[in-house]
Amino acid sequence: MTDKNTVLKEALFCKRKDAGKVLCRLCNHNCTIFPGKRGICAVRENINGTLFSLNYGRLVAANIDPIEKKPLFHFLPGSDSFSVASAGCNFKCAHCQNYHIAQLPREHKGEILGELSSPEKIVEAAVKSGCRSIAYTYTEPTIYFEFALETAKLAKAEGLKNIFVSNGYTGEDAVRTIAPYLDGNNIDLKSFSDEHYRKICGASLQPVLDNIRLMRSLGVWLEVTTLVIAGYNDGDDELRSIAEFIASVSLDIPWHVSRFYPAYKMADLSPTPVKTLINARSIGQEAGLHYVYVGNIPGGTGEDTDCPLCGRVLIKRFGYSVECNHLKDGCCSHCKNPIAGVWA
Repeated sequence: MTDKNTVLKEALFCKRKDAGKVLCRLCNHNCTIFPGKRGICAVRENINGTLFSLNYGRLVAANIDPIEKKPLFHFLPGSDSFSVASAGCNFKCAHCQNYHIAQLPREHKGEILGELSSPEKIVEAAVKSGCRSIAYTYTEPTIYFEFALETAKLAKAEGLKNIFVSNGYTGEDAVRTIAPYLDGNNIDLKSFSDEHYRKICGASLQPVLDNIRLMRSLGVWLEVTTLVIAGYNDGDDELRSIAEFIASVSLDIPWHVSRFYPAYKMADLSPTPVKTLINARSIGQEAGLHYVYVGNIPGGTGEDTDCPLCGRVLIKRFGYSVECNHLKDGCCSHCKNPIAGVWA
């Protein structure tokens, strides 16, 4: 049931069916939702045959983050991004580090929490804080799509850029709708195994692969992150399959291989060995990827951006901080080789 503070926003990308049922096509679960019930995301409810978003404008997070935290390494490096989220997710990842907000409606009997805000307030706060972008992040932005879309349109008009940090499960119509206003997207490619996706995340692999290709084809700057978990997705064959898939889309897509830390339902596991991540980086480079980064090990190997032509260090990082940037007009300042990314 909804509470008295819920802002009911009629949902996009849905179709009425017989007996009051509604087909939700916002994401690739394509839920058929009966009256009085919600979709897998737990934040879209069929009320008397009409589907509503229950988390519109209900923010559970609003922070100023370095863009490198998303992580986006080829997108306005050293800049800040005004980062927002609403509760809920269309995945059920057993290793989710933000489960307290992503799984909140499921674990609190459908309750929708968050401080009420508006697209106008978000854009105003981003401009005042000196941020160069707004990031829809922490949880899955697809599940608060209506709010993200309206905010993104206003942000674009104010000269701000828009970023998704996503699981890549957005429906095709929704992708095509947001793409004109979306400047960057970091998509998690959690595994190259459909079984892993179904067992660990409650989803399937192919829609994520399709969306990586689609986002790239629509001109959205794309980076890909794989959280490497020992014993689950750290085998050489699987890592090579991920790297080769990314390479088949574009050698210029940055791949972030990130260290897993115990969390949520996988709190009994050990952190990923550093050598496993170094190996993953080597596999990505062998596949021809120009930019492969090791994440979640501040000060470790694999944080810097090197020129793929001359090998010089162009952007030197320490954790989420940029220590120096030798790019000039989007090119290597040494050999003049163009470096893929959003720099201006």
